[in-house]
Parts: sequence; C-alpha cells; structure tokens
Amino acid sequence: MRFWALALLWPIWVSAATPEWLIATPAGRAVAGEGFELVVAAPAGEEPPEEIALRARIEPAEVTIRLRATGPAAASRRSYAGTMPVGAGGPITLELADFPSNALVVLVARRDAMQRVTAPGDAVEEPLVSANDPVYFVIGARNGWDARFQLSFKYRLFDQSSGFGAEQPWLAGFYFGYTQTSLWDLSSESKPFHDTSYRPSAFWKWERTDQRTWIDGVRLGVEHESNGSQGERSRSINTVFARPEWRFPLARGGTLEFTPKIYAYLTDGENPDIAEYRGYVDWRVRYDAGGAWITTAVARLGTTGRGSLQLDMSRRTRDMKVGPLSGYLHLQFFNGWGEDILDYNVRRPAQLRIGLAIVP
Repeated sequence: MRFWALALLWPIWVSAATPEWLIATPAGRAVAGEGFELVVAAPAGEEPPEEIALRARIEPAEVTIRLRATGPAAASRRSYAGTMPVGAGGPITLELADFPSNALVVLVARRDAMQRVTAPGDAVEEPLVSANDPVYFVIGARNGWDARFQLSFKYRLFDQSSGFGAEQPWLAGFYFGYTQTSLWDLSSESKPFHDTSYRPSAFWKWERTDQRTWIDGVRLGVEHESNGSQGERSRSINTVFARPEWRFPLARGGTLEFTPKIYAYLTDGENPDIAEYRGYVDWRVRYDAGGAWITTAVARLGTTGRGSLQLDMSRRTRDMKVGPLSGYLHLQFFNGWGEDILDYNVRRPAQLRIGLAIVP
C-alpha cells in the first residue's frame, strides 16, 4: 500500500519544483498572424540568447514559434518579439523548446470571420473541432496484460460568422461531443476487446467574459452511453447533465480546476441499479503544475456506498511527438467498481497502467 501511495504522489512532488527558466507576457493575449511580446528570465548567472524557440500547443497539435530579442539582457531577463501563427485561436500553451520552463497560457484572437464562439468583440475563440475528454493509450498487467484507450472530440454546431450563428451568437455554444473508451484483453489468444463504451452527447457550453461572474463556465446537455452489445452483455443509459466549471490560478504558473459533472438518469436500460455504483455526480479535480505534471482525479460514489477513483497523470515528454501532435507520458490508476459499463457492478483489483497521451 505504501508503494502505491508513493507511486501516485511522486509526480505531484516533482511538479512542485520551480522551472529553471521563466516566461511571461505583459498582455496575456495575442492576435493570430500579428506580433506579440514575451519576457524570458534565465537562471542566475546565465544570459538569454539572441533568439529563442517556443513550443505552442494548439490542441492537439504542436508548432514551433521563433522569437528574436528586442534589446539587450538586463539582470538575466530579456524581451522578445515574434509572430503568432495564423492558425492559432483560443487558449494556447507556450513553453521554451530548448530550456526547461514554466507553461504559459495565452488567449489568441483571430481577425478573420472564422471560429468565433463568444459574444461579438470578445477575443477568445476556439476551433470548430477541438479536444473534449482526454485521448490516451495505456497498458497494464492485472491477471494478464490489458490495454485501455480513449478517443474524444467535440464539434461546434454553429459558426458565429454566418447563418444562424451570426443572427443569434448564443447558438455558437452548442456542440456535438463523442467519447469512446475501450478495454482490450491482450493476454487471450485472439486478443478480444473486453468492452467498449460509446458516449455521444449534445450540449451547450458557456464561458464567462468578465471578472464579476462567480462561475468560470458551465456545460448543459444530454448524453447516451452504451456498449453496442446484445443480450446479457448489453448495457445502456441516457442522462441529462450539468457541469459547472471553476478555475483557480496558483503560484508558479499552475492552475486548479474543479468541474463536477452532475447528472440524472432518463433511462437506465438493462442496468436499473447503476446509480448504486455510479451515483449522480462525477467529482472531477484537475491540477496543472504549469509545464510539469497534469494530474486529474475523478471520483464516483454510489447510493449504496460503492464507488470508484480514477487518477490520470500526464507529463509532456520533450521531443516526443505523434506526427504533428504533442506526446505525453501518461499514468492511470483505477480502483473501485465499474471500470467499464459492462462491469458496472463488478469490482476488480486496483490497476495501474502506463502509456502515451496526446490530450491529457
């Protein structure tokens, strides 16, 4: 038990270390295709170079931005200027490509008529297709080798620049989402899939545009979940959900998110007692250490006291890429009831898996 606790807490301890190089931007915002400024602080006794390279994570891809110094260094600090990529939009993450640094989130606006999702004149935008839930592939050993992988995306249904989206900007908050999670038995002779969960959803997403609102955002929607099987292996539920979102900036560039997903069952199909094991809330907390580990915890508590805990820990591995996509070392720990919808009322031994993620 002590070993598992050490394995789970170690990434959090490591993430608390201060990066050697620090980056900051005076404005916190930029415009795609236009210039922006950045300030770099080097470790004591070192001088920032004449030119630097930034990794820009525009989910889920990653590009490199070159910046040149605008003047001489002063007390290990130096200002730089560069051009934000034309294809950037919404919140993007920046960090130094050649030195260990903190991760800096910058809100990027676009001057064209594409991909606007908030009220007219606001600077925050998002691509038509974007990340929804984490995307990963992990492997572990529990009574034999198995793998778990997940694919997920969301698609914005209305473009604010034309049609109904232009006439009614609030419609730009409607999305179609899809998440697919599979458990793969790698030890059996034919390598069959143990179970696959299909989760299409439709929801409306709102995010605040001022500093007075008490909540940072919310999602309201409906979701279907099933495993596509028949007979005794068939499982399905339909839910209506609300997911409020709170984000808290922390020291050294870190952030803490609290995003509980509260739901009610519209239909519970072949599993009328599923609330006894899942309950009515997915309690989700996410800690981003700012360029180090990203740790996400999701807990469920059923009406009979049964429940589950899943911990996901991701760290971007420098120079690891999957095509144009960023690569993350990913650890996943699950303990409790119902790792998949087929076995929602089954508890197996705790499982630790390791692998790769492209959306943590």
